[in-house]
Amino acid sequence: MARFWIKFSVWVVLFFGVLGLVFSMPSPDVVQAQQPTGAVPTVTGTPSGARITVNLDLDQINVRSGPSSYFYPRVGILVFGQTAPALGRSPGGDWIMIEYIGAPGNIGWVYAPNVSLIAQNFLPVVEAPPTPTPLSTPTIDPTLAAAFIAPETPTRLPTFTPPAPLAIPTFVDATEANTNRLPMGLVIFILAFVGLLGGFISVARR
Repeated sequence: MARFWIKFSVWVVLFFGVLGLVFSMPSPDVVQAQQPTGAVPTVTGTPSGARITVNLDLDQINVRSGPSSYFYPRVGILVFGQTAPALGRSPGGDWIMIEYIGAPGNIGWVYAPNVSLIAQNFLPVVEAPPTPTPLSTPTIDPTLAAAFIAPETPTRLPTFTPPAPLAIPTFVDATEANTNRLPMGLVIFILAFVGLLGGFISVARR
């Protein structure tokens, strides 16, 4: 009888143990990972509005505070291929106003031929901002400046000495210089006559 109750107890323990394992197993439809409680935002599409892109044949372009390269200073640069939002254009259409972070008012101007405009709407015409006040030119007190200028002592110019008179040689005509001499033809004639006379004398002696 005792052995029966022992076996019965063992079977009861095994039964409830197997039953507990079955109920403790997770259901295949239950997801164990924690699901996010908030909605995850998704970004779709492209940025709207007009944009400019720097031409690829240029290394960089200047960004100025107004639509002029002479009256407005440079506030930054854009490199080739860089884009920026376009906000407006000058009355003549030669300059485009862009959003440029770091410039006064985060506004800059670029020369239109240096960029290509990708616009989904018409750019409004924007009047040019006032030109900056030119910096005052410093002036120097003439009296103060004269105190630092070393005086120059005038030097006397050297005395001019005229050169010696130029001696010009004179040439005398040979015919005038030999007027008191025997003519050369006469000398030759006398010598020839003496020679002939000597020849005749030598022939006569033979």
